[in-house]
Amino acid sequence: MYNEKYISDCIKSMFDGIRFPEKPEGLYDPLRYMIEIGGKRIRPTLCLTACSLYSDSFDESVLESAAALEVFHAFTLIHDDIMDRSPLRRGMPTVWKKWSEVTGVLSGDVMLIEAYKRMAKAPGYCRSQALELFSRTAAEVCEGQQFDMEFESMVSVPMDSYKRMIGLKTAVLLACSARLGAMLGGAPEADCDALYNYGYELGMAFQVADDYLDAFGDEKVFGKPIGGDIVNRKMSWLNVRALEKSTDGSFREVFDRPCPGRAEEQEKISRARAIYESLGVDTEAREEIGLYTRRAMDAVAGLGADTEPLHLFAERLVKRAK
Repeated sequence: MYNEKYISDCIKSMFDGIRFPEKPEGLYDPLRYMIEIGGKRIRPTLCLTACSLYSDSFDESVLESAAALEVFHAFTLIHDDIMDRSPLRRGMPTVWKKWSEVTGVLSGDVMLIEAYKRMAKAPGYCRSQALELFSRTAAEVCEGQQFDMEFESMVSVPMDSYKRMIGLKTAVLLACSARLGAMLGGAPEADCDALYNYGYELGMAFQVADDYLDAFGDEKVFGKPIGGDIVNRKMSWLNVRALEKSTDGSFREVFDRPCPGRAEEQEKISRARAIYESLGVDTEAREEIGLYTRRAMDAVAGLGADTEPLHLFAERLVKRAK
């Protein structure tokens, strides 16, 4: 039975208790740093929430499997920040900025290995399926990142291609988290499928919300500089849609504008946001978030278990962009 405090306590204990080897410090200190600066722990929380629909308690094998999801996510962040040249993560310097790019690559590699070590501790009754799901998801996330990098050299990106990319880069890991939780709880296969679909649709909503907040969020809450997608010509949902709708080329002119200094960056961000609003792109983004969230709940409408925890989880995940 779902118990929010129990899940929260398990998550806190799980990450308070994560330990890495002491030496070499240059390899493992970045791993400790990434765990210590925290985050919302969305993926293990979703995993345990799904598991709780079918099980009243979590043993160590379940907790290790859930932790693997967050450790893997931390690996992707370390490497993504290098590729995106991001200076901040959760309001703190990114690993490559604090140490070096070389350290970021190597420490990220070890973080991935740590994730697999934990997933290999999944309960025997679903270990092989868990590892298969996790491995497939890990490859898909890398595929999504490759598409994302390829977009950087493209003049424009069709919205369908953008959605395919975020489906791989972001949504599949939330889908994996929900399905893994159901598997750990001993759910029927049909329920596992339904929860995978729930996680996927929710992941799409989450990424569109993240793109929206990059332009319209609060930097203190968002954890990184606002307007990064605009300044860096990133193919976000808002930028893809604005390029589609701006038939007079006004957004293209702003989108391609160089930013040699902070003043130019702020001007570019301000102009881009004004065009978003004049085109209605900001409103469309919020509507898209709502659409994906409803699809997520539709996916589990026929679930035998109580779906109220899934409603609460979805609401909290996207509420910042409402």
